[in-house]
Amino acid sequence: MTTPSRPLQGILWMIATGLCFIAVTAIVKYAAQDLPAAEAAFLRYLLGLVFLLPVARTLLSERVSLGDLRLFGLRGLVHALGVILWFYAMTQIPIAEVTAMNYLNPVYVTLGAAIFLGERLAIRRIVAVLVALCGVVVILRPGFREIETGHLAMLFTAILFGASYLCAKPLSGRYSAAMVVAMLSITVTIGLAPFAFAVWVTPTPTDIAFMFAVAFFATAGHYAMTRAFAAAPISVTQPVTFLQMVWAVLLGWLVFSEPPDGFVILGAGIIIASVSFIAWREARLRRQVTPSSYATKG
Repeated sequence: MTTPSRPLQGILWMIATGLCFIAVTAIVKYAAQDLPAAEAAFLRYLLGLVFLLPVARTLLSERVSLGDLRLFGLRGLVHALGVILWFYAMTQIPIAEVTAMNYLNPVYVTLGAAIFLGERLAIRRIVAVLVALCGVVVILRPGFREIETGHLAMLFTAILFGASYLCAKPLSGRYSAAMVVAMLSITVTIGLAPFAFAVWVTPTPTDIAFMFAVAFFATAGHYAMTRAFAAAPISVTQPVTFLQMVWAVLLGWLVFSEPPDGFVILGAGIIIASVSFIAWREARLRRQVTPSSYATKG
């Protein structure tokens, strides 16, 4: 029996998702300036492991093959590198630009699914990808402004998060969602550890409190996103992700003195339109290969 769609609930849950993730962005922007990116990311994931305790017994009962354990490990390493770059980008460029470029994740997954999973790349999807890349050009405006290391970090962040999702795709068919998420948390924590210890700075109690808050809001965001997808089709919830861009612009402007940039807003709108089209096509074709803009977020 098909679960009935509840569009209003899906939209409200997706709004909650955006608020949680913008809280993550704000806290990292404010609190991670004095910590190396790798260490801040490590503390976020290490402290986040506490949220696995309620389901630890259930997770331990699941059997994992050696081959899948390697795939979980590969995903953890790839995701860890992406998280480091995301934390670094947050300290280097405006919140709105980080948020706008984060929408690229589904675009790279679309390309990766065609290259590595044999997905048919129809002309409509090719056009959507090209449109999204045009949005990136509008944001970066090469030749008209300086492209900073934070911009390059975000480009690679989107690629790495896309690769992480492609690794998760076959695993999600063999294990529960809780197991896939838990293994990501564990393997990313392990993957981040050597990078964090290489640049370790003793964190203050305030640093730890802020990173625990990041872990809390990130976990709450993923929970809200799961509820949104369960309540309504992705074609309904996907357009709501545009609100995160609005909140990012307002947050950067009012709290961090980052004035709104019309080109960044325009570029984000172009990318969001492209991603929304891809999500709509996936929903129509029932492939569910391409994630939403939020699916690989921190």
